Amino acid sequence: MDAMPTDDSWFTPLTPLAFLERSAEVFPEKPAIVYGDRRITYAGFAAEATRLANALRASGIEPGDRVAYLLPNIPEMLVAHFGVPLSGAVLVAINTRLAPAEIQHIVAHSGAKILVVDAGLHGSVAAELDVREIVTVTDPASGAQADPAVGGVSYETLLARGSDDPLPWTTGDERGTISINYTSGTTGRPKGVLYHHRGAYLNSLAEIIHSGHTPDSRYLWTLPMFHCNGWCTTWAVTAIGGTHVCLRAVDAAEIWRLLEAERVTHLNGAPTVLVAIAGHADAHPLVREVVVTTAGAPPSPTVIKRMSDLGARLVHVYGLTETYGPYSVCEYQPGWAELDIDERSRLQARQGVGMIVSDGVRVVDEDMADVPRDGATMGEVVMRGNNVMAGYFADPEATEQAFRGGWFHSGDLGVRHPDGYIELRDRAKDIIVSGGENISTIEVEAAIDSHPAVLEVAVVGVPNEKWGERPKAFVVLRAGESVEVDVLLEHVRTRIARYKVPDAVEFVGELPKTSTGKIQKFALREREWAGRASRVQG
Repeated sequence: MDAMPTDDSWFTPLTPLAFLERSAEVFPEKPAIVYGDRRITYAGFAAEATRLANALRASGIEPGDRVAYLLPNIPEMLVAHFGVPLSGAVLVAINTRLAPAEIQHIVAHSGAKILVVDAGLHGSVAAELDVREIVTVTDPASGAQADPAVGGVSYETLLARGSDDPLPWTTGDERGTISINYTSGTTGRPKGVLYHHRGAYLNSLAEIIHSGHTPDSRYLWTLPMFHCNGWCTTWAVTAIGGTHVCLRAVDAAEIWRLLEAERVTHLNGAPTVLVAIAGHADAHPLVREVVVTTAGAPPSPTVIKRMSDLGARLVHVYGLTETYGPYSVCEYQPGWAELDIDERSRLQARQGVGMIVSDGVRVVDEDMADVPRDGATMGEVVMRGNNVMAGYFADPEATEQAFRGGWFHSGDLGVRHPDGYIELRDRAKDIIVSGGENISTIEVEAAIDSHPAVLEVAVVGVPNEKWGERPKAFVVLRAGESVEVDVLLEHVRTRIARYKVPDAVEFVGELPKTSTGKIQKFALREREWAGRASRVQG
């Protein structure tokens, strides 16, 4: 037997770029992307990604440069997940729901040299945005036209700079950065989470396994591609040779049309998306089973029953931006099907066990010792391994703090049950999870506090039947000052994204505080959640 080479000539770095190379070779004429009347084969998908990569290089983009994308779930966004890293650059996919100031911060912090933006989102582009070039994608489906004030060039002009010359679907360093995904700013300013090629590759395989993807998968894009790169499903569905069914905006009527017209087999989304699907007038039993992978909040017994009655199979996962999206999965056990819906839903609402590519998930005390598996002793959920971020971009202090003790600290508090499954019980941070989106109370409070009539403010999450929870503000006004609620909220809308703006404002004489003057948010929260199930996060 020949000896293994002593150098690295035998070693192939892992990268999701290889997924498109393989599928373009194995399934060249198979539909890879479907969007309205557009049908793009895998050969065409690979060709456009190659042309984009060459165009970026021709535009002066060098290895390691950041390229920002502000697009909805349209084909160009999917192509970017391969074309940008194929050029050697790093993809920065930005939340399309953010306010101009928030987008400006992300572009500036990441140092992005090019911003590719949908014409329908030109209103979110700040005039003082500092980038080398702005590229506009005009989507006929939206009807939006480019705003001349934004300037820049068209997407077609960018692609025209490129060539069809083949590029290697490889990377020189599997631990090199493939994308930077910004958090929702749950502790203030959003942080840039570094994803490497190896983690993206392995987490994609986990998505294929746990969501049961096959070459017959027809995946409907109800989950934003900007969110953790679509939980790595951008790469996963491509790897298995499935079909991406793009969806510009979440619309229940359109989802029901596509479920049948495009023979959809899989979709991902927060429970609020499932509520919209199940509660729509067009809802009816599905012709075929649809696998629905959900996270953002535990699916309620009601939505589990409704979706099951419609013919869907739910897969509940849990993770964070720092863990490439899903890190754990509530593995469905033999015998659960025979349980009554309430008991089965309770079990399915747990965050479960580490996914197959993870190093497992732990619940630890302050000394990093595992808590007992008694379903009662609280600890912090910590993770590590290939599908945990490389760190925060340009923030070594935050990175060191996040990985203290050698494990990534989620900030989520939970318990571990005798069967090994974890279940979240509270949050170490005052994050509000509304419809799968994280909202920072600190950020909302700062926006409210900027109004001249406000003296003090505290924001907490309160129960909401549709969104799980929504922000509510408790405001103390300055002596002699007054302001109408509508006026205050309109002021807030000019400073943060609309989905972060509180639904309710209660004017109070004082806020509960400790002897040292710290506001006791838990007292406000307990009052609002009295008689409701404890807040948990999925």
